Amino acid sequence: MTDDDLRGAILAQVARLRPGTTCCPSQIARDLATDWRPLMDPLRRLALQMAVEGDIAVLQKGRPAGPDPRGPIRLAQRG
Repeated sequence: MTDDDLRGAILAQVARLRPGTTCCPSQIARDLATDWRPLMDPLRRLALQMAVEGDIAVLQKGRPAGPDPRGPIRLAQRG
């Protein structure tokens, strides 16, 4: 799976969210593959890159995530 495939999946999932709601990157990974765990690191990396580029928001505990968040993150539409 290429970065472009993952980027498209992230954008599609975030576009489906109701305003003010978030999704877990693991849901995107589960939708893409039965063996989804190997997709988590690339998905997190791309999501963080996309947040820097202004495409999406990456949150941790309801606040914008830092550049190298530890623990769970959530993806949302850019506010």
